[in-house]
Amino acid sequence: NGQFDMLRNGVFCSELVEPIPNFVQADCETIYKGKNNNYIVMGRDRNGSRNSGYGGKGDTQASMIDLVVGRMAASPMDDVFVDSDFETDSARIYISQKSDIDNYFGLAPGSGEAKTKSAIAMKADVLRLVSREGIKIVTGTDDTNSQGANISESKFGVDIIANNTDSELQPMVKGSNLVEALQKLSNHVAKLNGIVEGLLIEQDKLNKEVKDHWHITAHPGLRTSKSPTLQLSAPITIFRHFAKTKVSIRTNRANLENFQKNYLSNGGRGYINSRYNKVN
Repeated sequence: NGQFDMLRNGVFCSELVEPIPNFVQADCETIYKGKNNNYIVMGRDRNGSRNSGYGGKGDTQASMIDLVVGRMAASPMDDVFVDSDFETDSARIYISQKSDIDNYFGLAPGSGEAKTKSAIAMKADVLRLVSREGIKIVTGTDDTNSQGANISESKFGVDIIANNTDSELQPMVKGSNLVEALQKLSNHVAKLNGIVEGLLIEQDKLNKEVKDHWHITAHPGLRTSKSPTLQLSAPITIFRHFAKTKVSIRTNRANLENFQKNYLSNGGRGYINSRYNKVN
């Protein structure tokens, strides 16, 4: 008897006594119900009660398939009647011919809110898309949508919205273009390096002339003495130019070369482009 009772309590996927709410079925719906709070519902679009969605409005061309497990999620109860709850039900795949899918799932609008569109949505605690080869996310494949509207002139992209907050939604960077831009910027900085170095050489020539500068006085054979302050400050400036500024220029040039090698070249340890993922 103990072994029989154990097999009646879910072990080895045996029968299990657990609370399961009753789903409110609409007249238009065909339901395939499992034994463990799992359903396939085929009917017309609705995201809640029977008067919700385009099915509730009586629209045509609004068929739907709702695959759901875990109605009422972690707190199911027997002897209660429930509608679909897109917020709290544990996991679902919802397929609709006509829906306001963003509104149904409470999604941030991002680049635009979908209304009166066919849609497929998935919701669970976590989602995993797994491919043994590649995954493509492709938009804008057809000239018309499922409602027959012409969309050939429209451009559609991909929004990746973390935490359902689109207040700081920004365009993605194109990696190859960014590399090209940063390489050009690095070249401009390198040229500026050369300009500063050329200026430094010419400035040192002037500093040496100023240091030893003198004038002929009104008295024949006499000339003014050199400036004692310049005799002190000019050699210090010349030395600092050589010992510090020239060294800094060389260091900066080396840093630029390392920056390009590490971040802008495909073999660099910090290459800024993904070697696998692309976006247009």
